[in-house]
Amino acid sequence: MKKCLTLLFLFVFLSPFASAQDEFVIQNKRKSDKIKFKLINNLVIIPVEVNGVTLSFLLDTGVSKPIIFNFLNVSDTLQIKDTETIYLRGLGEGESVEALKSKNNTFKIGDAIKLNQDLYAVFNTNLNLAPRLGIPVHGIIGFDLFKDLIVEINYSTKTIKLTEPEVFSYKPCKSCERFSLEFHKKKPYVYALVGVNEKDVPVKLLIDSGGSDAIWLFENEDKGLKPSDKFFYDFLGHGLNGSVYGKRSRVETFSLKSFVLKNANVSYPDTKSVFFAKIIKDRNGSLAGNILKRFDVIFDYQRKLLTLKKNKYFREAFSYNRSGIELAHQGTRVVREVDKSAVGKNGLMNRNETQNNFRIDRTIKYKLVLKPAYVIVELREGSPAEKAGLLKGDIILSINGLGTHQYSLQQVIHKFYDDVNKRIKLKVERDGKILTFSFNLERLL
Repeated sequence: MKKCLTLLFLFVFLSPFASAQDEFVIQNKRKSDKIKFKLINNLVIIPVEVNGVTLSFLLDTGVSKPIIFNFLNVSDTLQIKDTETIYLRGLGEGESVEALKSKNNTFKIGDAIKLNQDLYAVFNTNLNLAPRLGIPVHGIIGFDLFKDLIVEINYSTKTIKLTEPEVFSYKPCKSCERFSLEFHKKKPYVYALVGVNEKDVPVKLLIDSGGSDAIWLFENEDKGLKPSDKFFYDFLGHGLNGSVYGKRSRVETFSLKSFVLKNANVSYPDTKSVFFAKIIKDRNGSLAGNILKRFDVIFDYQRKLLTLKKNKYFREAFSYNRSGIELAHQGTRVVREVDKSAVGKNGLMNRNETQNNFRIDRTIKYKLVLKPAYVIVELREGSPAEKAGLLKGDIILSINGLGTHQYSLQQVIHKFYDDVNKRIKLKVERDGKILTFSFNLERLL
């Protein structure tokens, strides 16, 4: 049996609220549990146990049923059953994506467990999130968790607290702001105010914790939503159906009641990439991870409430990648390293116990190890990196004299956000040849 489903943003909610028999329940006396998460590129990555197998999932307020991406790598151990073929559609201009809908799966997040969970297993290997984030990410989970439990995300401590609604109580908080949520297709929306082109414009935004940007706005001349004179065209990210491009700029202010952020990043995606997202009545865009991480957040779907409290990231300056390079982890490469097991405790200085003196051991032993290969997958036209001669497909071997194998993917990318005029020297491998390129990071806006 085949079905065709349409996703309205990154992914659509595909079913109504679950019945009381199919809910996440916390199996301890407190009816509450706290778990650690990884914050990668403004995204929350949590451990999720699926049918007894521990995986890593992106926590996304914009998705309904869990979706597994690294399906081909984990299908055998997950024992996915009761399946039917469907087709999903989301952001991007590509074709619908084939997936398997599976029923009767067991999900466990900390002490929260749910039986009879539906999930969608996607076959397309291009949708793997791991290369872009630099860590294994097997899937996405959202609405099914948020609708059953109160979800408190503390970005400062990188912890999530899950609580059953009947035992949850709000603490007095004078420094908090509380918002009413609206739901369309089971997705949460909030109202905000953007200062753009010297005008304050009220906007209705999807809350999208699965997006790493700050704000996305849909261009609307009548409403005054358009980039300022200062903008640049760029790759914005990957949707379910392909890459998304658009204009990047800044808004003068972004206000959530009394919380006001200045010079916040904003992106205006191309109309074709967000065609299905724009059909939601009165929707003007999205509020994503680079805004959410600046608050401690309480999602209370049952009461339709969102609570925000400023945290240590609130005043962090907004910045853009000044190089024009987008990297991904693609495979591995062989690196020669010093074999530390063959070196004495004092480095190369070894002690001769019988003569009670020291000698220098000039014989250094090396070993060959496999390390991640960081590859240029997107290159902004007219960027410093492109003008220097770099190309998509180049493997970056070193940055400013230090091997990239010493860094995580996010640490390498972070160097492209450095100060204006910072000199960047890259050694790359291209078609088996080693090449060197240099450029200065440029002001974008």
